[in-house]
Amino acid sequence: MKVFRLFHHHVALSTLLELFADSLLCFLAALFIASALHMVPNGGDALAQSGMVWLAGGFAAVMLLLYASVGLYRRGTRSMGLGTLIQRAMLAIALGACITYLLFDSVAGEASPGYVVGLAMVYLLVGLVVVRAVIYMVQKAVGVPRVLIIGTGEDAQAVARDLATHSRIERQVVGFYPTTERTEGMRPDQRVFSRDRSIEEIVAEHDIDEIIVAVREQRGGALPMDQLLACRIAGTPILDLAGFYERARAEVPIDSLKASWLIYSQGFVQGPARRFAKRAFDIVTSATLLLLTSPIMLLTAIAIRLDSPGPIIYRQERVGLGGRTFMCLKFRSMTVDAEKDGVARWASQNDSRVTRVGAFIRKTRIDELPQLLSVLKGEMSMVGPRPERPSFVQQLREQIPFYDLRHSVKPGVTGWAQVRYSYGASVEDARRKHQYDLYYVKNNSLFLDILVLIETVSVVLFREGSR
Repeated sequence: MKVFRLFHHHVALSTLLELFADSLLCFLAALFIASALHMVPNGGDALAQSGMVWLAGGFAAVMLLLYASVGLYRRGTRSMGLGTLIQRAMLAIALGACITYLLFDSVAGEASPGYVVGLAMVYLLVGLVVVRAVIYMVQKAVGVPRVLIIGTGEDAQAVARDLATHSRIERQVVGFYPTTERTEGMRPDQRVFSRDRSIEEIVAEHDIDEIIVAVREQRGGALPMDQLLACRIAGTPILDLAGFYERARAEVPIDSLKASWLIYSQGFVQGPARRFAKRAFDIVTSATLLLLTSPIMLLTAIAIRLDSPGPIIYRQERVGLGGRTFMCLKFRSMTVDAEKDGVARWASQNDSRVTRVGAFIRKTRIDELPQLLSVLKGEMSMVGPRPERPSFVQQLREQIPFYDLRHSVKPGVTGWAQVRYSYGASVEDARRKHQYDLYYVKNNSLFLDILVLIETVSVVLFREGSR
């Protein structure tokens, strides 16, 4: 399936089809409920009919939000199994049924909406599964795009492995076109075309849908630019490594990244309108979440006080916008002597320094809730790269290319890296998460902020990624 750029973010065509089909099913379900309860007016009462359309549209919007919150539209490296899909769909539909019953019960008069709502929810569950089955069969019938990889080195091999193992970016690698005479490391089952043949001829003969240039050094005549230009003019999409991974995996690979790509590519928009919209979004969402989670925060404070001695709130220096430091607030999840020698350490899984209450609040992300106060103050944003400690920043700046780009936006309570990569506690993990952070910095928008917040709900509910 193709991938489209929507509000600066790359979305698979299959996801768009699922969203459209699900919204239509939910809209029709609401009209069915209203009709069964004799709420749809007969005759020409246009105002009442318009009201029912708005009601059905609102119901569809709420159901799509519930679907998204349980991860039905998440696109990771693996497809969601049928069992997991049904379980999560049932959870969303059960919540939707409760909301729908209360809504229609208040306006249905003497009629009881329970039976009708139940039928509508069964219809939604069946429809949701059928839609995905149809899309899956269409994908299989159409087949995956056929790809020609330019290059035969380590980068080309890495691209081929990713295309074979990641369901979201699955492609059929037709073969490799060498840029040099050396083709060491190629497996016997991998087809390497002769350099005596033109790329245009190979594309036409083998029905190539896409060309991926997996060559870092493109100067000195290593690439047949005239042939690639002819293919591009003929309509064959051509992507370099950075562009391919940005579109297909929603990350920016730093190993093959060049400063020129960052300079000339689209993105990195931080204009006044974007800053105003982001600040307004931060104030509204953080204030709302503080109000909703205040009982949880109170219970957490009491539990921390009873569990172990020490302060309830832990203050730690972190690096924020423009490299300036600020004090990050968290519920204390470790013992007070966790760093008694003064040396900063990466947190790790099953860390012995974590208290009993701390283990729970870290898994559920409750320990992050005090950072909502930092969002209101303007030190942090709701969505952005996670802030690191100054000592770690100094280390990572030396080992990870373009690391300081993450400081061009405010750090976030949650972020694209947090919902796309499991919890990391090493330099290598930091490198991988930085690739997702670069994608966010480059493509940040209000749409992506909302998407991250919704996916954060799924991550917290189903513990996708350990801490």
